[in-house]
Amino acid sequence: MKKVKAHLQDENDLKRTMMRISHEIIERNPDLNKMAIVGIRTRGEIIAQRIAKSISDIGKTKIDNGTLDVTFYRDDFRTSFGSPQVGPSDIKFDVTDKNIILIDDVLYTGRTIRAAMDEIFSYGRPASIQLGVLVDRGHRELPIKTDFVGKNYPTSINEHIHVHIKEVDGKDEVLLMEYSE
Repeated sequence: MKKVKAHLQDENDLKRTMMRISHEIIERNPDLNKMAIVGIRTRGEIIAQRIAKSISDIGKTKIDNGTLDVTFYRDDFRTSFGSPQVGPSDIKFDVTDKNIILIDDVLYTGRTIRAAMDEIFSYGRPASIQLGVLVDRGHRELPIKTDFVGKNYPTSINEHIHVHIKEVDGKDEVLLMEYSE
């Protein structure tokens, strides 16, 4: 059984967070032509599109962006997924020598990010891969760290962070959920 324990961010908070992340990405990557934004399906994809648009608007240039579906690259694919909804990855640019900004909604164990990095390398050899997430909730199982983080919300093992995105969930918000037996 799950219940909402706290509302952590509303739509305005998320807009500010994504705008701040966009500015931090530009500061660290001043040559926008050597950069691309790649989102992890599903919510990371939409967050990445929003960040890419912000960066394009600020920098007055088009930013390459794409989407990864890491389902088949996960090390827990056979144990964690019954019949997963798998969509195609969509990278329509050469990743070689680009600074790839990988975007996801929540960083937890690091396994999704590892899978995404494996998939990126199947497209070519980027100059670098940088990680941006809206929420880091801790509990890492792999040595993965963020370069750009919206908020750190340490959670207990019975708590989860749910990022709701308007295009998928009908509303932009971040919730702390508590799971009980």
